[in-house]
Amino acid sequence: MNDILVGAIAMASLVISMVFTRYWRNTGDRFFLYFALSFAIEGAHRIYSSVAQSMNEESALHYLIRLVAYGLILWAIFEKNWPRGKSKR
Repeated sequence: MNDILVGAIAMASLVISMVFTRYWRNTGDRFFLYFALSFAIEGAHRIYSSVAQSMNEESALHYLIRLVAYGLILWAIFEKNWPRGKSKR
């Protein structure tokens, strides 16, 4: 049952990544690119942790991968709200 749930979460993460990739291609906004990368990392991590049964869930590698994925989301939000320089016209 646990493998089914992990597969569903991984599939959902990868589908969300593809949706954000499509938004990025349509708008060119890096905000969507960062979100797409974050969800792709999360989906790949779920697949890898499910396949590699020998790895312990409490290992530092799992937390580091999640930190990178969530850090990308935080960076996207931070960059989107960062004040831009005023253009002189």
